Amino acid sequence: MINLYGQEITKLEKLLMDRGQKKYRATQLFTWIYEKKAKTFDEMSDVSKAFRDELNRDFCLTLPTIYKKQVSKDGTIKLLLELEDGSKIETALMPYNYGNAVCVTSQVGCNMGCAFCASGLLKKKRNLEVHEIVGQVLVMNSLLEEKGEHVSHIVVMGTGEPFDNYDNVMDFIRIVNHPKALAIGARHISVSTCGLVPGIMKYAHEGLQTNLAISLHAPNDEIRNKLMPVSRAYPMDKLMEAVKYYEQTAGRRVTFEYIMLEGINDTLECAKELVNLVKGTLAYVNLIPYNPVDEHDFKRSNDKNVHKFFSYLMQHGVNTTVRKEFGNDIDAACGQLRAKEMKKDASKR
Repeated sequence: MINLYGQEITKLEKLLMDRGQKKYRATQLFTWIYEKKAKTFDEMSDVSKAFRDELNRDFCLTLPTIYKKQVSKDGTIKLLLELEDGSKIETALMPYNYGNAVCVTSQVGCNMGCAFCASGLLKKKRNLEVHEIVGQVLVMNSLLEEKGEHVSHIVVMGTGEPFDNYDNVMDFIRIVNHPKALAIGARHISVSTCGLVPGIMKYAHEGLQTNLAISLHAPNDEIRNKLMPVSRAYPMDKLMEAVKYYEQTAGRRVTFEYIMLEGINDTLECAKELVNLVKGTLAYVNLIPYNPVDEHDFKRSNDKNVHKFFSYLMQHGVNTTVRKEFGNDIDAACGQLRAKEMKKDASKR
């Protein structure tokens, strides 16, 4: 059966017209599904019975189910969701003063192999379908509705590499951005890549006003090669060429994500190299305090070093922020909860 949560509007129009339906039916279904929050086709009172019968026969509205839920004292919600094939994925809600941001996952597992990351502890099993990515936002929205709130921002920064599931992620963005769907503004949507250069180049031509973040985490190839295997395929010079191409083509700046690792990439020498690296771009740097992962030996930089690093970048004209921390009292790091639960499941067999 075709899950309608996974149908971008133009594809839904074609799908329905190929079945002899009028083009307007797609907008009608979007309105019922997203604005009126219909859970079944039989609720759609202005849809003919014959069409409802067809929908019930060939289509579905199935969402992931909550396998485990963690709630932090700071309001962060971490969900481990179960998909129809039994796969489990994480999604997280982070409450900011400007709204509720949901971090969604794009793949079951991850093959990028970043040395510090919990997501790569379990290798990629498959790409997520569009409806499985949309479903993460809808499940979180249903929890927020209990207190009269909703998802206002989306970051595609969960488990997996979004540009390794490019077409499905693009359809997801167009669905949640559509005015008859979740109507989340493009500038409230961010996509994070570990640096897949072909994806960055392609994304530059999508005509989207979304935000692009690049997981950089090092100021040079020597350090980045040790932390991120993708750097061997797409070294720093190629990555920076792609960043400049994206800025010129899309007219949007890039955010560089930079996890602060003690004794690895947090020295003033690294800060100097980073200033030189981003010179000539519109980009800004987001410094991220590291959430330690039991399986890895990396340690988070102390607050003093983070402040020195931040100050140096700012003094040298690089717009810089230090990311607010969420969920320190739960399995905060991306992939941590899933890896822990999978380990438990394996021990029971």
